[in-house]
Amino acid sequence: MARMSTGIHAPMARFARSFAEAVIATVFPPVCHGCGIIMSRHGGLCAGCWTEVRFIERPFCEVTGQPFDHDRGDGLVSAAAIADPPVYDKARAVALYDGPARKLVQALKFSDRADLAPMMAEWMVRAGREVLDGSDVILAVPLHRRRLFGRAYNQAGELARAVSHISGTPLAPGTLIRRKATNPQVGLGRTARIANLSGAFRVEPSRASAIAGRRVLLIDDVLTTGATVNAAAKVLLRAGAARVCVLTFARVASGGAETLYA
Repeated sequence: MARMSTGIHAPMARFARSFAEAVIATVFPPVCHGCGIIMSRHGGLCAGCWTEVRFIERPFCEVTGQPFDHDRGDGLVSAAAIADPPVYDKARAVALYDGPARKLVQALKFSDRADLAPMMAEWMVRAGREVLDGSDVILAVPLHRRRLFGRAYNQAGELARAVSHISGTPLAPGTLIRRKATNPQVGLGRTARIANLSGAFRVEPSRASAIAGRRVLLIDDVLTTGATVNAAAKVLLRAGAARVCVLTFARVASGGAETLYA
């Protein structure tokens, strides 16, 4: 009797699931996250927006992930990384911060679109496999509690949670704390940026064991000059991390002025 019941209930469950999906699709039709046109399924970009995403592929700087304008050969490091080596070991990103990629970041960050994080994280896992496979624990670049209260959630935290879920690499929330509400970095020179971020981060003492001797992958939404992730990486290394790599969804095309999105 139990087997017969299971056999009867399975088709009913499938029907109920299909019916629920149909109702959701009617009330909330799937749209392109880049331009808003109606699509056949949820969670993606239309063909037009997809072709506008400038995915980052080699050749790029092996340290910063900054794309080169022409092929300089494998394993090369940019002049900027040689002249001013970052604190982190390597940084990787999915795409350049423009077009649909920029729209996705802004929607996640400012329009309460936390539902975009899983899709964006899937792209990050593929683009960042090199740094992800060599990492023991994932951390998100934290927001100051005052800014977190205003936004309701940390976009980097949502991406980090999704990357952890997809990859299986453990997440250590609450380990890295932003104790200083820094001023916007827009228009600041290098010295001013460093001063602005001085003392901005700390490792929670009760959570320090989560990173001690471990290879840390630091997650953020956008990388520009790298000042923010550098400051965070320095604190993590001082607290005992063996290495810090960086993975973001997007990055600016050049080391220009850092924006509010970094």
